[in-house]
Amino acid sequence: MTTPALLRRVDRPARPSALSNALVFGWRAVLKFKHVPEQLFDLVMTPIMFTLLFTFVFGGALAGTPGDYLQFFLPGILVQTVMFNAVYSGMGLSTDFQKGLFDRFRALPIWSLAPFAGLMVGDLLRHLIAGGIILTIGLILGYRPDAGLPGVIGAFALLLAVGFGTGWIFIVLGLLVRTPMTVMTFGFTVMFPLIFASNIMVDPATMPGWLGGFVAVNPVSLITTAMRGLMDGSASAVTIGLALIFPVAMTALLAPVTLLIYRRK
Repeated sequence: MTTPALLRRVDRPARPSALSNALVFGWRAVLKFKHVPEQLFDLVMTPIMFTLLFTFVFGGALAGTPGDYLQFFLPGILVQTVMFNAVYSGMGLSTDFQKGLFDRFRALPIWSLAPFAGLMVGDLLRHLIAGGIILTIGLILGYRPDAGLPGVIGAFALLLAVGFGTGWIFIVLGLLVRTPMTVMTFGFTVMFPLIFASNIMVDPATMPGWLGGFVAVNPVSLITTAMRGLMDGSASAVTIGLALIFPVAMTALLAPVTLLIYRRK
């Protein structure tokens, strides 16, 4: 007697890989842009306003002409945008925890870090969108990257690495803090001193000695210096290596901490 086709034994499907899990959650992050497009407004409009205001209001006083200041300022505003955007990683995570989504994820037979990998995919997409818009506006205003397209590609690769590493800080914060607004408050409290006490907006040579010493070792300054070097063709392996210390260290230190907190939470 033959067994009906519907009752035949079949092999169990192979368990999805960690990469497959991460890509599924990454697609979930992409769908958020489709269903909630207004979330991009704040991420894009703030750096645009910074670019226009500093270039035309302070550019002449700081660099002689707005055009000269834009050449100095635009790589820095790209760094600032990525650092500020990383705060939204923690806010999104905190929101998902409030809704109970991570309780459901924990019950699934998936890679433990897959939900966080999905958040990172959404972050990288935000960084690319915001960075592309700012660069386009800069080109319209007269910014010219002397290193051409290869320099821009290298600079954006560095930006994505910085965004990835910085995102872990706020993912840990999102796991520890109860509300998204508190995550945002803590995040910007940490980011503002690092951003504004750096070489993004002004040459540290004009600062008091004690502040200039801090600016020289500020990770944001090291990243900005490498960004300028990549886009004007003067970057060296040393400046790029110094810029990568921060994102690599944050990833190595905080990715395991994220998993530990998540399993205990």
